Amino acid sequence: MAAAAGAALAAVPDVDIDGGGVFKYVLVRVRAAGGAGKDVVRGHGWAEYHADIYERTEQELAQQGLGCECLGGGRLAHHPAERKIHVYGYSVGFGRADHSVTTEKLKAKYPDYEITWADEGY
Repeated sequence: MAAAAGAALAAVPDVDIDGGGVFKYVLVRVRAAGGAGKDVVRGHGWAEYHADIYERTEQELAQQGLGCECLGGGRLAHHPAERKIHVYGYSVGFGRADHSVTTEKLKAKYPDYEITWADEGY
């Protein structure tokens, strides 16, 4: 069982964000039953609220037998033509995510991008 949970956890992408634009994001800690976890970034323009992204993520993970908790949120300004992403702001409902963690996750997914962050802004 633990091996299956570990495999399910490993299969969860670290980053799933829209291909461009300015949109909300959440930093989520995903856990396998009784085991290790990892932090993932989810950001989408369709979401009116940070909770919309978290709830969909939570449902998708539950179908794979994984649990999660929201660590906070913010905004992403993704400019693919310029190869830039800026991480900033906060979530009223979940608080400010650790933007430095989000930035490291994004750098791994987009190694040829300039990725910056700031605690300022909403």
